[in-house]
Amino acid sequence: MADGAVMEIVSVPEAIEWQARHAENAGAPGTAQVVRALLALEASEAATARRIFAWQGLSLRDAMPLRIAGGIHNLLLTGDEPRLADVYAGRVASQADVDALLLEIVEAHDARLMPWLDGPPQTNEAGRSASFAAALLWLADGRTTPRFEFLEIGASAGINTMMGRYHYDLGGVETGPSASRMRIAPEWRGNPPPAAAMEFADARGSDIAPVDLTDEAEALRLKSYVWPEATGRMARIDAAIALAKQMPPEIERMDAGDWLEQELARKQEAGVTRVLAHSIMWQYLSDATQARIEAAMQDAGARAGAEHPFAHVSLETNRETFAHELKVRYWPGGESQVHLANAHPHGAWVEWLTA
Repeated sequence: MADGAVMEIVSVPEAIEWQARHAENAGAPGTAQVVRALLALEASEAATARRIFAWQGLSLRDAMPLRIAGGIHNLLLTGDEPRLADVYAGRVASQADVDALLLEIVEAHDARLMPWLDGPPQTNEAGRSASFAAALLWLADGRTTPRFEFLEIGASAGINTMMGRYHYDLGGVETGPSASRMRIAPEWRGNPPPAAAMEFADARGSDIAPVDLTDEAEALRLKSYVWPEATGRMARIDAAIALAKQMPPEIERMDAGDWLEQELARKQEAGVTRVLAHSIMWQYLSDATQARIEAAMQDAGARAGAEHPFAHVSLETNRETFAHELKVRYWPGGESQVHLANAHPHGAWVEWLTA
């Protein structure tokens, strides 16, 4: 099924099955079992089940299966459903057994689970910033200026917006503060990125529902969207929380299109490359907002010059191949575009595709 067709999925069972296969392909078999068990809820009288199967709109683009999956994981994290530990750990081999367990859990926690369907998941992950860092090194290697103004849409808790405070080992190329408590070293495949020097002049972001990392309840909600099989992610969130308590990231509660137009209208410092970045969020934007952002980028590119470069760095899912593709577009001199790498959705590995 082509990318556009996948995003147009309305069928709830089809969206659930697609999301389950996506979890399997991403190395999360327990999460895949939990998502697939949602199919067993179709005959349930629980209000949460009825809402799932009466979903109005594009089920997959709305990330409906992941919304409720976050609520189910939250039951484990709070200690209210320890039985889920065996499922996520792969100790329940039978899908039928998982189906029966999930039916029981949803009916027992109906009122608590219902609100998890109200909004899209927050999947802020520091590991994804390794791809951003590699892209910025590539840009700094003679393609743009090496100083960056980093603008992130869909920034959630601002974990990636704080990437200037992290230390990276990218295939042997190290960058970032050496004493940082956040150390990110994905499995690197292919050539390393350029060993260029870079620095951040500024970094800020926006989100329609930003998460405050310093608030215990909000931080736990963020952790609930983490797939349990993705080892190391919880530790990275804890490290990000500690850094946020020292100095919170600058995240504005605002629509992505409105915010980007606002930020691109600001005067750009000479010698600084302005970068729009986003990861695993483009699908949640409406067609109208996507069009506004594209128009704003084209306008910024047209105004770009040698002392005022503009770049767009994205790590988004190809819904046909399941690959998470790191792509860079940059100006001036007309638009240049390159597919730099593919990466694990949670940052476990990066496959560099360029020389």
